[in-house]
Amino acid sequence: METLLIVDDDLSLLESLKMHFEDIEHDGAPRYQVVTATSAAGALRIAQEVMPSVVILDMKLPDRTGLDIIEEMKSLCGDARIILVTAFHDMETTIRAMKAGAFDYIHKPFPDLAALDIVVARALEYRQLSRRAATVSVESAAARLGDIVGTSPLIQQLVKEIGKVAASRATVLINGESGTGKELIARVIHNYSYDEPKPFIGINCSAIVDTLLESELFGHEKGAFTGANAVKPGKFELAEDGTIFLDEIGDMSLMLQAKLLRVLQEREFERVGGVKRIKLRARVIAATHRHLSDEVAAGRFREDLYQRLKVITLQLPALRERREDIPLLVQHLLERINEKVHKRVTRVPPEVLDHLTRLPWRGNVRELENVLTRAVVLAPGEVLLSENLPALEPAFPEPGQPINGQPTNGHHVNGTHGPSGPLLPNFLVAPIDDPSRIPTLEEAERMLIELTMNVTKGHKGKTCQILGISRPTLERKLQKYGVRQDQQQ
Repeated sequence: METLLIVDDDLSLLESLKMHFEDIEHDGAPRYQVVTATSAAGALRIAQEVMPSVVILDMKLPDRTGLDIIEEMKSLCGDARIILVTAFHDMETTIRAMKAGAFDYIHKPFPDLAALDIVVARALEYRQLSRRAATVSVESAAARLGDIVGTSPLIQQLVKEIGKVAASRATVLINGESGTGKELIARVIHNYSYDEPKPFIGINCSAIVDTLLESELFGHEKGAFTGANAVKPGKFELAEDGTIFLDEIGDMSLMLQAKLLRVLQEREFERVGGVKRIKLRARVIAATHRHLSDEVAAGRFREDLYQRLKVITLQLPALRERREDIPLLVQHLLERINEKVHKRVTRVPPEVLDHLTRLPWRGNVRELENVLTRAVVLAPGEVLLSENLPALEPAFPEPGQPINGQPTNGHHVNGTHGPSGPLLPNFLVAPIDDPSRIPTLEEAERMLIELTMNVTKGHKGKTCQILGISRPTLERKLQKYGVRQDQQQ
C-alpha cells in the first residue's frame, strides 16, 4: 500500500479527494493510505512521520506557498514525487516548480479525477524506476519568460518541459518549423539554468559559409590562414561555462559535423591552426527546422552526431496547431510593434481577430509579427483593419463532394498544372456559388492532406515538406482523419 499525502486548505476538496483515493483498489486491496494536511507546517510534520510516496500539494496555503516548501518536503520524503496544484495559470511559477523538482504541475478545478489518477499512478511508476539524485534550488531567474505567450495545452506542456530541462546540463535539441521561436526557447532554458548571469552565445550555422564557420565556432591562431592577423577565440570558447546555441544545425556540412561530434565526445577542441586543447565548459543547445531523422536516412546528417544531440528533444508546436493562442499573441505583439513604430493601434475588431485566427501561418509567430507590423503601419487610426491583412486561402469542399462534375476524394483528384505552378485540383480554381458547400477548416485540412499524399505517392517526408508540418504532426492528422496509409513510406 502506497501512502498518499494530500495538502489543501479547501476542506471540502480535501475530503472529496481523500474518499476518492481510498476507494481505489489494487489486486483486491486498497491501493492508497491517504493522509491529509491543511497547512504547510502540518504537511511538513506529517511528511516526516509517514514518509509518503506521493504528495499532492496545493500552491496557495495559509502559512506558506507550496513552492516555498517543496525543497523541505523533498528532503523529508526522500524520493517521494510531489505534484503541485494551483488554480492559477502562471508560466513563471510553472517553470520554477518543475525546476525545483516537482513531478508535475496541474490546475484545478480538476476536469476529471481520472486524469489526476493517471498523474499519481505515473508518479509512483517513476518513483519505482529511479531516485532523484538531488534537489534543485529555487532562486529567482535572471530573466522572465518574455515572448512565450499562450495558454494552450501544447504551450503548457512545453513550459513544464523547459522547467525540467533547465534543471540539468544535458545537451538539448530543439525541433520546430521556421518562425516558431527556437532561439527564444533556448534563451529561456539558459536563463532558468543558472542562478547568476552566464554567457549565451548563438550562431546560425546556415548563415556562414563552411570555410568561415569552423573559425567562428572554434576560433583561430594568428597566421592560421590568410587574413588571420591575430588570435581569435571562437564561440565555444566565448561561451565559457554558459550556453552555446547552434541554430539550424541541420544545414552544417558533413565535414564540420565530424569535428563537432569529436568536440561533443571529448569535451575539448583546438583553435584552427593551433595545438592547445581547450576544455568545452558550455552547455550545447542545437536547433533545426529539418527532420534530422530524415536527413540521416538521406545521408546528409551523421547518425552518431544526431544521437549525441538528441539527449533531450523539445518539439515546438506550429502556430496553426495552437490557434487558441493567437488572440493573446496578437495583444502581446501589438504592444511591442506599437512601441517600435511609434503608433497606438490597440483595437482589434472581432472579425479581424477571426480573420487572423483562420490564416494558415506557415511562417508561424514570425509571420504573424510581420503581418501585424504591416497592418499597424498602414492603419489610419487606432483600429486594426482587415483590409491590411493577407486574404484567406480558398477553402476545400467536403471529401467526395463533386464540384463542376469533378470528384474531390484523396484518391482521384483531377486538376490543372500551370506553367509555373504546382498541380491544383479543380475545386481550387472553380468558383463556389453555394455557401453551404464551403467546408469547415477540419474538412479542408483533411482534403489538403489527402491531396498532398496523393501527389507525393504517400511519401511522408515530402508531404511534411510541402505542407510545412512536422512528422509527428502528420502522423497525428493521418490517424485523426483516417487517411489511407497503404502507399505511405
